Amino acid sequence: MNTKDTGRVIALGFFDGVHTGHGALLSLCAQRAKELGAVPSAFTFDTHPSALILKSPVPLLTTPADRADLMRRYYGIQDVIIGHYDERMMKTPWQDFVTGLLVGEHKAVHLVAGHDFHFGYKGEGNPQKLKALCEELGIGCDIVPKVEQEGITVSSTYIRTLIAQGEMARAVRFLGHPHTLTDTVSHGKKLGSTLGFPTVNLHFPSGVLVPAHGVYVTRVVFANGESRPAVTNVGVRPTVDDGDAVTVEGFILHFDGDLYGQTIRVEFYDYLRGERKFDTLEELRAEVMRNARQTEDFFTA
Repeated sequence: MNTKDTGRVIALGFFDGVHTGHGALLSLCAQRAKELGAVPSAFTFDTHPSALILKSPVPLLTTPADRADLMRRYYGIQDVIIGHYDERMMKTPWQDFVTGLLVGEHKAVHLVAGHDFHFGYKGEGNPQKLKALCEELGIGCDIVPKVEQEGITVSSTYIRTLIAQGEMARAVRFLGHPHTLTDTVSHGKKLGSTLGFPTVNLHFPSGVLVPAHGVYVTRVVFANGESRPAVTNVGVRPTVDDGDAVTVEGFILHFDGDLYGQTIRVEFYDYLRGERKFDTLEELRAEVMRNARQTEDFFTA
């Protein structure tokens, strides 16, 4: 589809985690694009605006690449525009953001934003101003009301708190999909092989929130789309390591192969237990086997 001829319907937001609240925007975006014969698109930034505006880093749920992947897979967004957030962008007047960037550069024919969307210099742009300007420009605009679950407004901030506390199953309900980490498999200490269960080693990228240390029910998705259940430990592996470097180590069930150097996706579903130090490697092995059975039960229940 050629955007020069058809234009884009663009959903606006940061979309960290791509939760069910974001899903309401993205679903409507895809619907409007179908009605207009346009390309369903989303606009996001590479870094969180608050990190620059408030000089305070925000630990993110997802990398820009994972955000884009989630939007495509779950909501049919074909084109994810990842803008660079810097001083120049921060000082861009809200009108210029709409007319120059979204409509002028990216050929927006319709915009979709959330009820609390603020943008442009000093956050002066808001949903009411956006809707009025779109009317002036002759393009469509939808403002999506807040989404609530269990009496709570769905937000990335709330989900970050859940994941940091290890409340993964609840976080997954608010996300509407498993929590995701995509990374390239690196070499570990080969300990898993000596214990009888080969593992894959990953890392959380800088700036991405590390879940509560512990053992999780996960699924590993390979580059070819195949997947396997896995028991994944997030933490410092106190039984075998003395350091404090955080690693992600997944024991993939029913798999025998070398994934080193391949990019895989780990999907987190539930929290099994906290990380703890075992007196012997045999005790550790027995516990991992018990966690493997729990993981099997989770996916066959």
